[in-house]
Amino acid sequence: QVRLVESGGGLVQAGDSLRLSCRGRSTINRYAMGWFRQAPGKEREFVATISWSGATTDYAGDVKGRFTISRDRAENTVYLQMNSLKPEDTAVYSCAGKRTVDSSGIYLTSYGYDNWGQGIQVTVSS
Repeated sequence: QVRLVESGGGLVQAGDSLRLSCRGRSTINRYAMGWFRQAPGKEREFVATISWSGATTDYAGDVKGRFTISRDRAENTVYLQMNSLKPEDTAVYSCAGKRTVDSSGIYLTSYGYDNWGQGIQVTVSS
């Protein structure tokens, strides 16, 4: 188990950018990582994922081209760069990790993860 802590959320206007960070309290270097979000009254949904090697990524269709997931192994941190934000991006964003032996493995469903951060609010005003 690893404790994950998100930061970087806040209130922005449509078209603005934000960068979320997810830092592991212990090493996440052998963890595939993901970002999920949950808007009020909606189910949690997949946003992005990255393998522990960093070589493989995938995105939800509505964020592809606007969001970028990356990781810094030295900082033990995964980032979600969010550009051209829209009001519909408003949600609580959570990072998640799964320890795996597959350096290229990625996981697009929440069931694949067994470590979660507490979540952070992102609000985009129109």
